[in-house]
Amino acid sequence: MSSIFAVVWRRLLGSSPKHAPQPQPAMPADAISLPDEEAASSTMFLLLRRMRASLIVLIVIYAVSVLGLTLIPGADGQGAPWRMGFFHAFYFMSYTATTIGFGEIPYAFTDAQRLWVTLCIYLTVIGWAYAVGTLLGLLQDRGFRQAMAVQRFARHVRRIREPYYLIAGYGQTGRLLGHALDARGKRFVVLDIDEQRIDETQLANYRADVPALAADGGNPAHLRLAGLLTRHCAGVFALTDNDQSNLAVATATRLLRPDLPVLARCQSQLIGEQLTAIEATFIVNPFDRFGDYLALAMRAPATFRLMEWIAGFPDSELPPRRAPPRGRWIVCGYGRFGREVVRDLEHEGIEVAIIDPGQRDAADPRIIAGVGSERDALERAGIARAQGLVAGTGNDTTNLSIVAAARRQNPDLYVVARQNRQANAPLYQAIAPEFIAVPSEVVAHECLARVTTPLFIRFLELAQSRGDAFALPLIANLEARFGRRVPVVWAVHLNHRGAPAIARWLAQPGRTLALADLLRNPAAREQVLPAVALMVVRDDAIIAAPADDFVLAAGDHILMAGRGYARRHLYATLHRELTCNYVLTGRNLPSGWMWQKFAGAEP
Repeated sequence: MSSIFAVVWRRLLGSSPKHAPQPQPAMPADAISLPDEEAASSTMFLLLRRMRASLIVLIVIYAVSVLGLTLIPGADGQGAPWRMGFFHAFYFMSYTATTIGFGEIPYAFTDAQRLWVTLCIYLTVIGWAYAVGTLLGLLQDRGFRQAMAVQRFARHVRRIREPYYLIAGYGQTGRLLGHALDARGKRFVVLDIDEQRIDETQLANYRADVPALAADGGNPAHLRLAGLLTRHCAGVFALTDNDQSNLAVATATRLLRPDLPVLARCQSQLIGEQLTAIEATFIVNPFDRFGDYLALAMRAPATFRLMEWIAGFPDSELPPRRAPPRGRWIVCGYGRFGREVVRDLEHEGIEVAIIDPGQRDAADPRIIAGVGSERDALERAGIARAQGLVAGTGNDTTNLSIVAAARRQNPDLYVVARQNRQANAPLYQAIAPEFIAVPSEVVAHECLARVTTPLFIRFLELAQSRGDAFALPLIANLEARFGRRVPVVWAVHLNHRGAPAIARWLAQPGRTLALADLLRNPAAREQVLPAVALMVVRDDAIIAAPADDFVLAAGDHILMAGRGYARRHLYATLHRELTCNYVLTGRNLPSGWMWQKFAGAEP
């Protein structure tokens, strides 16, 4: 106990141990330096250190007041001389100086005692005013509030007892991915350098609390605070707007947790090569991926439609879309986005004309100087005979003007427009291009598919290899069951961990399980759950779009697509013995072992 008081007294006097964090000088708003885990755990000592002067003043005032009451003589009830003890003096000052009340105990005071108490009351008021003012100033101090936020964030992360993902960068892509993860029941943690974005996580309508901290995700200390080294961290998304920051996050993750998947957004070829060198799990270039999507939609429209349907955000409605035509295309904007699109279009054998204000290369006949909204530039690019147009500049206003100008000259044009800001979505919906390229959505789709449901990537590769002949009947089946709303995609593993009730059922001799029986509704087994099995993986064999009478086996991996409540009902069938027995046999067994014995049922 004496050692504890010694430590506190050293803190109050400013003589802190060598290993304790030292006071940090005030910093400007654009130079925030977050404390590490040790500093985050010492917020109470930081509070004592900042308030040591005011606390010492209060202690001295109380000590002098108590000492004076014990020294000034008083009188008892019979008028005999009496002196107040330290206990009574401290008790009296405690409830008097804190304005709780006033009473002369245990006997009425003499005039000298009342004079001393009057002086002590004014002294304590001054002392408390000084202490409260110091405390209010401390609460407004940026460094102290940041230390409190770090401590609160670390505490919330430690309380997560289920797999979660770490999102570094809460911009448009991070928000889309966060909502998609939340819709799938996945927890996540957010790091972002912008405090305003961190505040948005508290206003978002998430099902579970989202720990968020305004910090640089490339700092290893901040990644540790976010639980990178804990066993519950299931993956890291580096989704900031800066490629260097994403490289720093990916590098730190690969060095600290080599076993952890890390997905990084990258738009620079140089940074992409560095991410490849550190063996990042997956690198997403939204411009390159969109060029691939456009080429796939042109080459195999049904396959692209299937991919767009399955990979979309759950419960969102897909608009009708016609396949991109072949013929001459005009690409406005020859930056990183435009170059990727041009390369993919030319790879498909498409004739391309380019309009860009910064290109004056007369040796390249494809390039025409201009923005794309000028009548002369569009005519020189051949707008009258063009089949498609890509408005791909980095400015939404410019892209919208390009679309409007091009449609005036060619109303039948197939238009692809790049949307840079999420806030401009209503404007793009009003002008209604055939295809809207939103880089943040492209990255979010890729990250979500590759981390949350690894079987999904195998299914997409299978669908692309088989082409439209495979995609068309599956699209018809999905549309008949779900309309145009995007279903939830999840994986089921028929083993003792992923489906214990089904595994025990299949372990019994002579029992079989058809896919149609597995998808019966636990509430009424005559009904079928709104879910479709997209693929079954058994050892090295892949069964795509299995029929309803397909016989399942223990150890099968099933990729499912359906409504959210279908997933919850199927979970009950997979994990609960009584529900599984009712779904597969139609018998409602009692819940207790004894009642099952009386009913003659198998235990």
